[in-house]
Order: sequence, then structure tokens, then C-alpha cells
Amino acid sequence: MSRTRGVVFVHACVRAVCPHVEWAFSAELGGDVRLDWVPQPVHPGTVRAEYSWSGPAGTAARLASALRAFPDLRFEVTEDASEGHEAERFSATPELGIYRAATGPYGDVMIHEDRIRAALASGGDLRAELEKLLGADWDRALEPYRMAGGHMSHARLHNAI
Repeated sequence: MSRTRGVVFVHACVRAVCPHVEWAFSAELGGDVRLDWVPQPVHPGTVRAEYSWSGPAGTAARLASALRAFPDLRFEVTEDASEGHEAERFSATPELGIYRAATGPYGDVMIHEDRIRAALASGGDLRAELEKLLGADWDRALEPYRMAGGHMSHARLHNAI
């Protein structure tokens, strides 16, 4: 089984949910996970944390799925590429739900040919379709939270560890 690594960015979480998030991480990663929670200045009354993980390919998807159990959470999960698996990023906000993208070595979103062809065939506004495929709404919503965490931009998310 291919192994990889990644980072979870919990951008905003109410304190009462923090132990539940840690339990979810522990269950998915197979060990006792404790996060270093710090105040989130962009969203008063919430805290944020980052966690570097390593595990089998597909761990990011399992972590993102576990975190979706908490509907008010704002988070991102990255996974590096590994043998037979693309790098990817999951982003989530309460308003937008979850977004998944394959990513390149520098964190750029990689749009597969079939998705571009579908956007072209839709007959809609191509710019709007491409913005959806790129996750532009998630980037706009999460960028202030990223900056509060000391990250320059979404492109650095993938290379944070």
C-alpha cells in the first residue's frame, strides 16, 4: 500500500467541538491526536489548528469525510502525490460544502480533460464553469482564514509540510 503525507488546516472551530475533531483525527489516523488550538482572529469565538499527518494513500479523503460530520467547521486537507495516486486538496465551508481538487506539485489545481470538455459542452458561461472547477468560491471564502494562519495563499497549502 502506497504511503503519503499531508496537512489538515482547521481554519475555524468552536471550542466545544475541538475534542470531537481530535477524536475524529485519532480514529482515522490510528493514534491519539492532540491539536494545538489557537484563537482564530478572523472569526472571533473560534479557534484554529494545523496538523501534519502521514498514512496510506487516501487518508486525506477519509479525514475530510470525518470532518464533514461537523457542519460549522471550516477546513482544508491536503495529500501529497504517491505511487498511483494524485495529490489532492479538500476545502470546506458551512455555506459552500466540500470541494475536492487534484493538485500539482506546487498546490495548483489540476483540471482533468473530461471536466473541461463537460464545461465546454454545457453551453453555459465558460468563465463561470472554470471558476467552479477551480474552486474559486472556496478560495475566496477561505483566503482570510489562511492569511490569519500565516499562509501566503492557497498555493502554499500543498507544500506546507
